[in-house]
Parts: sequence; C-alpha cells; structure tokens
Amino acid sequence: MSRPSPLDDPDKAAFAWARWKRMMWLMGGFTAVTVVGVLLYLWATVPEVSIHFYIATALGVGLSMLLMSALMGLVFMSNGTGHDESISDPHDRRD
Repeated sequence: MSRPSPLDDPDKAAFAWARWKRMMWLMGGFTAVTVVGVLLYLWATVPEVSIHFYIATALGVGLSMLLMSALMGLVFMSNGTGHDESISDPHDRRD
C-alpha cells in the first residue's frame, strides 16, 4: 500500500507549486533571452534567408526549452517534496 504523499497537504502543495511557477517564470525569461540571442546570431551569420526560417527557429528553440524546463521542474518538485518516497515498489525487498 502506498504511503500518503506530502503533496496531499494543501500548504506543502501550495509552496511546491509556487516554487515551480517561480522557476518557470525564470526559465521563460532565460528562454526569451536565448531565442533573441540565437536569432541575432543567425541574422548576422546566415545571409538572405526567409522570415519563415527565423519564425521556425524561434518556435523550435523556444518551445523545446520551455518543455524541457517544465518537465525537469516537475521532476525536481516531485523529488524535492518527498512525493517520490511515498510510492511503494512491489519489487522492493525493504518493505
């Protein structure tokens, strides 16, 4: 049987989600700066390309970075709150 998760407590869950949202705002800003940097680099080094190239690059880099940030943030939140420890493994010999 699984143990209760620390995220079942509303105060701990609110703190964890607030920390995750703060991290996502930070990573959103970092992503925006990175996308602008990549676009400036491409504009300076790759001559005469379509505007669609820049749009695709911005969307590809930006969405990839935001998705990776969100998923890694959820991993950190799950581990940092003790949610991972509350899961029981039927193959674990310690239980």
